Amino acid sequence: MSPRPWPATLTQGDITLRPLRQSDARRWREIRRRNLEWLQPWEATLPPAGNVDGEIVPTFGMMVRRLRREGREGRTLPWALCVDGGLAGQVTVGGIAWGSLRSAYIGYWIDEAVAGRGIMPRAVAMAIDHCFEALRLHRIEINIRPENAASLRVVEKLGLRCEGERPAYLHIDGDWRDHLTFVVLAGECPGGMRARLAACTTDQ
Repeated sequence: MSPRPWPATLTQGDITLRPLRQSDARRWREIRRRNLEWLQPWEATLPPAGNVDGEIVPTFGMMVRRLRREGREGRTLPWALCVDGGLAGQVTVGGIAWGSLRSAYIGYWIDEAVAGRGIMPRAVAMAIDHCFEALRLHRIEINIRPENAASLRVVEKLGLRCEGERPAYLHIDGDWRDHLTFVVLAGECPGGMRARLAACTTDQ
């Protein structure tokens, strides 16, 4: 039996990870409109040839309802990323598998207006620590396009190791794109990911 993972709210300093809400709709849409060029090269898209079961691009309301359901079912941790109390992006732990696998992946995006301030590495570190400490997961992976320099800096700061390339792994920005897979296992960073990040930041 898996622990009840959702809802969960995490806070460290000016960063909060909390459940995404229907009331976030206006702010979420405003951020997404303003960041279209910033986010589009890294956004998942539906492959036309593979859309055989009536899949559609969900509205914000549809997305929140789906994520809430998956959260209750223990398959997803769909966090809103808030900075100084305001919505600034998302951090999502998805594909949670229990039993003998006990793994998940993390995806994220952030408003360009607050990017480059070390926010996302801290937020992802919070999510990883929660997965290992509260959920007792064994493996966390992050899959990144090789061209995504900003996202690669996140895993570099966190010290995740690269397991290799996954050719044509996800349909992104209109085509099947190669990804690099970065991984951390429970026990590989004694003291937690937040402590590792803080130590690396202090050493620089």
